[in-house]
Amino acid sequence: MSRVELFVGGLLNAVARPAPALAGRLAFGLFCRPVRRGKVLPAERAAHERAVTEELSVNGKQVRVYRWGTGERPVLMLHGWQSRASRYAAFVPHLEALGLTPISFDAPGHGSSGGKSTTILEYREIIGGLQRRYGAFHSVVAHSLGATSILLALRGDVRAGRLVTVAAVKDFGHFPDEFARILGLRRGLREDLRDRIEHRLFAEVTDPWALFDATRGPEEIDVPMRIIHDTDDDMVPVAQAHALKEAYGERAELVITAGLGHRKILGEPEIVESAMEFIAR
Repeated sequence: MSRVELFVGGLLNAVARPAPALAGRLAFGLFCRPVRRGKVLPAERAAHERAVTEELSVNGKQVRVYRWGTGERPVLMLHGWQSRASRYAAFVPHLEALGLTPISFDAPGHGSSGGKSTTILEYREIIGGLQRRYGAFHSVVAHSLGATSILLALRGDVRAGRLVTVAAVKDFGHFPDEFARILGLRRGLREDLRDRIEHRLFAEVTDPWALFDATRGPEEIDVPMRIIHDTDDDMVPVAQAHALKEAYGERAELVITAGLGHRKILGEPEIVESAMEFIAR
C-alpha cells in the first residue's frame, strides 16, 4: 500500500465513523473514476502516431478509436482500467504482418476519449459499434477489465474467431474487493460500496455480480481461447485464470507466466509472441 493509498483509505475510514453516508459517497466516487489517464509511452509513440483515428459515441461521451490498416480481418484489442489503446503498440506490427487490421479504442475516461469514467456496459456497447462498422472480429486480445467485457459481449451479438485474454478478471466482484483492499477500507464501507455499485451504477441490471461473471454460461461462448496470466500479478490472482480454464474446458488453453506482474505484461515479448502464435493458427 502506497502512502497516498494509506492516507486516502485512512481518511475514508475516519470519516465513516461520524458520517458513514458521506464516506460511502466519497468511496463510490473514487471507485468509479480512474485516478489518472495513462499517457502514451515513448516505446508506443511510433505505432500510436501512425494509427488512423476515428470517433464513436457512447452515452454522450466521445470515444477515440485507433485503426492500423484497411479494416479487413479486424483484430480488436481491449485495454483495462487506467490504461489506454497504445499499450498494444507491440502487437500492431505483428498483426499487420499477418494481413490483419488491429483496432483499439480508449475507453471513456481513459486516454484521449471524453468522459470521466466508464463501465463494462459501455465497453460492450463500443465493442458492438465497432463490429457494426468492421464486421465480426478475426480475433480479440483483451487485458483485465477488457477481458471481462468481451466475455460479456460474446454472449450477445458480438462474434470473434479467437480470443486471447491477459490477466483476465473472472469475478466482477473482484474489482470493488480489490479497491477496498488497496485502500484498507473497513467492512462497513466495503459493504456500502458494493450496494452502491449494484443499485446506482448498475440500477438497470438485475444482479450484476452474476451477469458479469465471466464463467457464467460457458456454453454460450463457442470461441477458442488462450488464457494468459502471471503468477506474480499483484492485482488479479492467478486463481481467476484457473477458474476460467475450468469453466471453458477444452476450448481454452492456459498459459501461466512468472515475474511479469499485471500492468506491464502486455509489452513483454513473450506475451506478444504467445498471442500471435495463437491468433496465426
